[in-house]
Amino acid sequence: MSVTRLVTITGTGGIGKTRLACRVAAEVSRAFDDGVWLVDLSEVPDGSSVVAAVSVLVGKPAEFNEHTALKLAEYLAPKTALLVLDCCDHFVASTATLCAFLLRSCQGLRILATSRQALGIGGEAVFRVPPMTVPRDELQLPVRGISQFEAITLFRERAATVVPEFGLTDTNLAAIYEICRRLDGIPLAIELAAIRLRTMSVEQILQKLPDSHSLLSVGTRGAPARQQTLRQSIDWTRDLCSAEERALWARLSVFEKSFDLDAAEGICAGNLAADEVLDLLTSLIDKSILIRVDHGATARYRLLGTLRDYGREQLQDNTEYLSLRRLHRDWYARLVTQANSEWISRHQGDWIVRLEAEQPNLRAALEHCVAEQDDVGRSAGLQIAVALYPFWCAQGMLGEGRQWFARVLDGAHGRPSADRIEGLYAAGVLAALQGDIPAARALIDDGIKHTAHAADKHVVLLDFYAEGRHAILRGHFTRAKMCFGNAVSVSRNHGTPLQQVCAWLGLALASGLSGDTVRVQLCLRSISEIGDSRGTETYRGWIQWISALTAFQHGDLEQAGSMVKDCLRSASRVNDRLGITGCLEISAWIAVRKRDARRTAVLLGAAHAVGESCSVFPQLLTYHAHCEQQARRALDDRAFEVAYSNGSDTCVDDVVAFVLGETQTTNPSRSGSDTTLTRRERQVAHLVSKGMTNRAIASELVISQRTAQGHVEHILAKLGFNSRSQIAAWIAEQGYRSEAPNQALLTRRAGFEDCEKRVS
Repeated sequence: MSVTRLVTITGTGGIGKTRLACRVAAEVSRAFDDGVWLVDLSEVPDGSSVVAAVSVLVGKPAEFNEHTALKLAEYLAPKTALLVLDCCDHFVASTATLCAFLLRSCQGLRILATSRQALGIGGEAVFRVPPMTVPRDELQLPVRGISQFEAITLFRERAATVVPEFGLTDTNLAAIYEICRRLDGIPLAIELAAIRLRTMSVEQILQKLPDSHSLLSVGTRGAPARQQTLRQSIDWTRDLCSAEERALWARLSVFEKSFDLDAAEGICAGNLAADEVLDLLTSLIDKSILIRVDHGATARYRLLGTLRDYGREQLQDNTEYLSLRRLHRDWYARLVTQANSEWISRHQGDWIVRLEAEQPNLRAALEHCVAEQDDVGRSAGLQIAVALYPFWCAQGMLGEGRQWFARVLDGAHGRPSADRIEGLYAAGVLAALQGDIPAARALIDDGIKHTAHAADKHVVLLDFYAEGRHAILRGHFTRAKMCFGNAVSVSRNHGTPLQQVCAWLGLALASGLSGDTVRVQLCLRSISEIGDSRGTETYRGWIQWISALTAFQHGDLEQAGSMVKDCLRSASRVNDRLGITGCLEISAWIAVRKRDARRTAVLLGAAHAVGESCSVFPQLLTYHAHCEQQARRALDDRAFEVAYSNGSDTCVDDVVAFVLGETQTTNPSRSGSDTTLTRRERQVAHLVSKGMTNRAIASELVISQRTAQGHVEHILAKLGFNSRSQIAAWIAEQGYRSEAPNQALLTRRAGFEDCEKRVS
């Protein structure tokens, strides 16, 4: 017996509901002695005609009256049959009433329905069809690996029907990936794009995608009218919505990627009350217009790109959209300001997760600030950039931070504000961390000039920071200690917790670089007191890093190694890429001192990959250069490069496990034919087999959700799979202890198998 007698397949237009239902019906048809009936309700003129349409399809008389439903039930009651009701969207209430009546009256009947929203009756099992899988980054996998993803496979198959000689190559792969990504893995959109290969190249299709509704307007004549073009499919969806739902859909188009409830209420509510916004969001989810996604402890919502573009078209005029953009800008300016004020607190980890999720919206807000030619926009841009500086630093987003500071500082002329001075200082630090010393000096010098005659305590504090950093860049450590010592004194009485921590960190760094171990320990105790009272993680890791550096400089390799591991644990918990990079550097220096040249090369490669554009402090470059020179000499250039490449190709989480001694070696091979999983990948595969989501896996293993997603993608590529259910089966075959896959069923293929089981 099946778990339920009614399964409803839901999802946005063009996602493949009808195709999935037909495939399921074909696969399970043998289980139904009296047959399978497919009823297309898309052409039914009104709700009262639903019963008539079903009766005609199953072979009942054409004379319809108020007793038709009863006669239909009498006809179906003795039969063992499957009724497939396709496209129930416009007449959900009528269809739901009929289904409830038939299921009560006909014990041998099973119903499989497709709709953009659930029917909402007792006993209904709902499967939401997700978009096809698209790799997170086309550069992560070779052709053999990336071709395993559903969206890429579909494009390739449909393209081959138009151009028989078409195939994936290294030259067209990036464009195909970008097409599938921009179309959000929607099968109908991908198929319509592939059809254009009759007259266009892949690259030309990609260039035309901003005008997607025009580009995707040619379909297959045999398809239902609503599926012949993407525009018609979305128009069909819009017709399901009330005026209030349409208006909110249009306003939600101001967001990039995803958003949370607070943002929707704060930016898009208009005259609606908070509970009304929540109700409308729920309705848009029910109608498969919004997708609910989990991020940390908060639910977020996402409009697929094609639906977002359509929503923006529905805004009354450009003035309305511009007003929404300004509300969006101001709301996110307040959000990052709050994040900055709570950065030194127990909420830091939560803010890191939230700001990671909000990156597309924050970039959009900054872009709007840069585009605006008024003082309000320029001021907001500086405010956002300054508030995000600690986050950019901690997450190793140095290049991005520098680019935004360059753009917002360029437009902020006139009388220097505290935000401009702080922006110059922050941009200088980011440049220094990238090893761009001339740019760092120029930016910090500019900030110092603006603070020369300032009386404001905040600006004076910035002056001490700038002077101290300036002195460190020039190797004047005595001067640096004096400047940061003054900053400590001022921040005690007039600074925020973040400013206090920055002052102590500056003093600790200057003291450590000069070999003043006594002063370092004093600084570390003071920072620990601030951190311990507020529960911050990032700065605890940086404290441990400075301690490790000091121990290394004094030749205490065991103490340095122990502190590096403590730092690495702290840094990895909050995805602090800057801290992780620093730990990998010191670990490499320790390894070469212990004459482990291969480990040294692996760690240097990993540090380069994790840090991307991060650089060790200028004064520490000699350690880096000496370390690399010694490792090359102990190995040879070829062996060094192999080990270095091994480290640079290994994901962050595996590198951390390597340093902590949880793995004996790294195994970065990403070839589609390589079925050897790393220890961490085996752990992830086991959790996938238990039906856990990426978020749940991240929580279980204490890693970021982004890292968990990367592990799953690597596992799929290595094993040549394209669904999580295949991973579960593989785990079972390998003899690992695992439970049955979760019935939430996270992929299209798993959904097919689930529907098949339920209706058979």
